[in-house]
Amino acid sequence: MEQGEPSAPGRLPGLAWRLRQDRQLEAVRRPWNLQRPRTGPEELVSVAIQPEPVQEEMRKMRKLVVGTFLTLDGVMQAPGGPDEDRDGNFPHGGWLVPYFDEKIGEIMTEWTIRAGAFLLGRKTYEIFAGSWPRSTDPEDQIATALNTRPKFVASRTLDKLTWNNSSVLKGDVAEEVAKLKAQEGGEIQVHGSGNLLQTLLKHNLIDTLRIWQFPVVIGTGKRLFDEGTIPGSFRLADTQLATTGAVLHVYERAGDLRYGEVEVGQETVIFNSQADPSAS
Repeated sequence: MEQGEPSAPGRLPGLAWRLRQDRQLEAVRRPWNLQRPRTGPEELVSVAIQPEPVQEEMRKMRKLVVGTFLTLDGVMQAPGGPDEDRDGNFPHGGWLVPYFDEKIGEIMTEWTIRAGAFLLGRKTYEIFAGSWPRSTDPEDQIATALNTRPKFVASRTLDKLTWNNSSVLKGDVAEEVAKLKAQEGGEIQVHGSGNLLQTLLKHNLIDTLRIWQFPVVIGTGKRLFDEGTIPGSFRLADTQLATTGAVLHVYERAGDLRYGEVEVGQETVIFNSQADPSAS
């Protein structure tokens, strides 16, 4: 199966939400009007954890950053509408929309403009390329970032890309992504691209996860962490609570998975995944 196809949405640009200067939410590529959920006087409550720096420094080893939307049971499929991704006769498309508010849009805008480049699966690329080039407003920060910065596409079938500054990754996707990370530049962001994400997880290429988790369970659908994910641990770098019930978690990769053993009346033992607990 082709890398990045079909898309497993979970992305702000895939929902095509744009936060305009007048602070009004506009649903692009949606035939219906969406009412903003009612919220309290405070749009966002921050938990006292050291946040990510607002400005990412250019670095020799680039970070690969994934941004996604998840249900409580880990589903990332079709958050933005019924027809976004019907693979497997998925009946729950649009599960995110009632919880999306202006503050989430602001944070997603801030994230997107940090990108030095974008890494996309084929279907996600085709969705973006069919929409974002039509936005030429210089005040639209998301559109400016997407339309001008490098876009690398994981595809075995695409050979001609018309969207500005786009190129196809040739050869083994994992090897090519590793080469991109070794170059100088800002962070490489992945939006949507569910199958591509599975390849990145299997090859331990993801450095940061920016996960918006929403208070719904679905029970079926494409999940972020599927079979083949390499076990590992992450460090919580930031968390924020939206008053609509969505929770943002930002995780930085922290190394191998560790285990423990505890018995009543005995000292707790912590050991590495490859280690014998009796040797700790």
